[in-house]
Parts: sequence; structure tokens; C-alpha cells
Amino acid sequence: MNRIIWIVIDSVGVGALPDAKAFGDEGVNTLGHIVKEFNDIKIPNMIKLGLGNIDEIDYINSIDSPIGSFGRCNEVSQGKDTTTGHWEMTGLLVDTPFKTFENGFPKEIIDEFERRTGRKVVANKPASGTAILDEFGEHQMKTGDVIVYTSADSVFQIAAHEDIIPLEELYDMCKIAREIMMGEYAVARVIARPYVGPCKGQFERTSNRRDYSLNPFDKTVLDNIKENGLDVIGVGKIEDIFNGQGITEAIHTKDNMDGVDQTINYIKKDNKGLIFTNLVDFDSKYGHRRNIKGYKEALEEFDARIPEIIESMNEKDILIINADHGNDPAYIGTDHTREYIPLLVYGKDIKEGVNLGTRKSFADIGATVADILNVPKTKNGTSFKNELMK
Repeated sequence: MNRIIWIVIDSVGVGALPDAKAFGDEGVNTLGHIVKEFNDIKIPNMIKLGLGNIDEIDYINSIDSPIGSFGRCNEVSQGKDTTTGHWEMTGLLVDTPFKTFENGFPKEIIDEFERRTGRKVVANKPASGTAILDEFGEHQMKTGDVIVYTSADSVFQIAAHEDIIPLEELYDMCKIAREIMMGEYAVARVIARPYVGPCKGQFERTSNRRDYSLNPFDKTVLDNIKENGLDVIGVGKIEDIFNGQGITEAIHTKDNMDGVDQTINYIKKDNKGLIFTNLVDFDSKYGHRRNIKGYKEALEEFDARIPEIIESMNEKDILIINADHGNDPAYIGTDHTREYIPLLVYGKDIKEGVNLGTRKSFADIGATVADILNVPKTKNGTSFKNELMK
């Protein structure tokens, strides 16, 4: 049977969705603006798979004979965040946006958090993750208070210096926050944001981040794969995004290249079903920080590893590469952006050069994964397996 290696290049959008203006994102284009800024970008392997042949991608040259199939996907769900994107691609449509807190969290929430954790809170406002450390990091080190902040996303984030508050205590505080942030206050994710460094200007967030998500509200394709006796291996923050639901094995990663390394390690092992990887650095290190140069270099670094991924694959393996939302590093602010996502599919059993067009929903990917693995499909999404397979 086929095995699927599904890699999410987190936030690599390819142009504004028709409703982007309603999200404050008119004219955004993550990949397009990076290419415009650095037209010498070197991503030959994604181009070889068909990236430049995707509908309306006129900022990358198309080629005559792509070795993969290609397309782009529209987002139906009401959001532009990690949880919404991943849930939709696995079959769940989020009709009501997750709750956000543009003025910080209510006093009763903070009071309860302080009571249950025994730690005082500072900040309690929307902020950039690096700016909030410059503002409150030294205070946190001196007092042992914790930095609580949010963003335009539905998140409750807790930052603490690893030398002041042990990781296990920080994770326990996140679990408490997850219990509190339910019901009318439910956020999509509670995130542990540990950092190190001696002083303002030298603080750095570490790879010991952890996300505590809501449980998916219905079955995803991951559940269906698992229930049919197949492996669902989560690499990176996949396990966190689904709160462990539908996952049979998981490993957290330090950065994009560690994510690729771990993915290749699993490809070389004896497993069957799905290897599902999220490469978060594009989003967390470069998109939110509006670092166009860093984003471009990260894309080049990933692209250079694609031949190694392909060489590790078996005859029946299928590679899917797509994003989960946009995060245009050339746009105002620090928030995600509402965009189409690219879709690239490759394998010995996959037809070459098939234009999958513009898919109506991210859920089409999950429906296709289910179809290929011969497990029940979810309620949403239309499989394009018949267009793909030789």
C-alpha cells in the first residue's frame, strides 16, 4: 500500500484569498513578496515539482515538465491561524472564529491563573513575542513573575526564563491555563514560550516551546487512519495542534532542519500510513518577525533538502507539501495573513504535470489522503486521488 509523507511548510502562502480584505489582509502574498524582494531566490526543487505552474503564480517561472502535480487551496474556515488551517486540511471546517483578546485577558481569568499557579502575571496584552521579552524579560528574571500575553491569534502565551522557572513548572502552568481558558473564554492554543539570555537585547526564545490545543470537535482524517490500524506519526508541533488526538507516535523538533532530519528518519523506518510534519520556523522566526531575508533563506534551506527526502522514499511513498495559512513578511503588523496555500504532490505512483487547479477547501487534501490510504473520509473535502494516481 501507499505511505504518505505530508509536510506543512508553515505560513508559506501564495496570494490573498478573495475575502482577505475582510481580515485586514488586502494585497498580501507571502511567497510573492519574498520573490519580489529577492528575485535571485534559489528554490529549484519546488519549482521542479511544479510550484511556478500553480494558477496565478506569475512571479516564479513555470516549467514545461514538472515532475509533480500542483495546485492551490482556498480556506473555507473563518480564520487564518495554525489550528484552523491544520484542522481544515484534515477535514474539520471552523465556522466560528476562535476567541481573541485584543485588550488582554479579563481580570477574573488572570486572578484565577495567579491563584492556581502561585505566580504573579505581568504584561497581559497583545504583543510581539520578541518585543515582550525586551519589555518584561528582566523584570521576570528579578521577580519570578510570568509574562502572559496574546496576539491577533487565539492564544494565551506564557513566557518564562528557563533559569528562573523550570520547564516542567512552565508546562504545568500551561496546563492550568488550558483548563481555565475553556467555555466562553476558550482559546485555540495555550503556548509555553521559554527563553534564555542575560539581559534585554540578548533574550532568545528556545526550542522548548509547547502548544496546548483544544481537542478537535469531531473526527479528523488522522483519527480514521489510526482507527484503521495505520501509523500517524507527528513530527514537530503536529501532536500539539491536535492535542494528541489521532496520533500514534510523535516527536518534537528544534527547528526546520531537525524537522526534516526526523522526517527522513521516519521515512527510513518500517511504518505504514502517515508521516505528518510541520516546519514552523518560516512562521515563528521569520513571518511574525517580518524578516524577509530570513524567510527567503529558510525557503532555500528547505528546498535544498527535498532531493534527500525524495531519495529516502520507497516506491509506493507519496510526498505532499503544502502550507496552512500565510504570514507575509512584507506586510504591516506581525499577524498571519489570509492567503491561498500551495499544494505539491510527488511519488512514483503520481502523474507528472497535473494541474489540480484551485481547490475549494484545504479539506480536499485530507480527503485525498484518506482516499489513498483507503480509510473512511471525513465529512468535508473532495478527493483528487483519481486526478493524481497513475
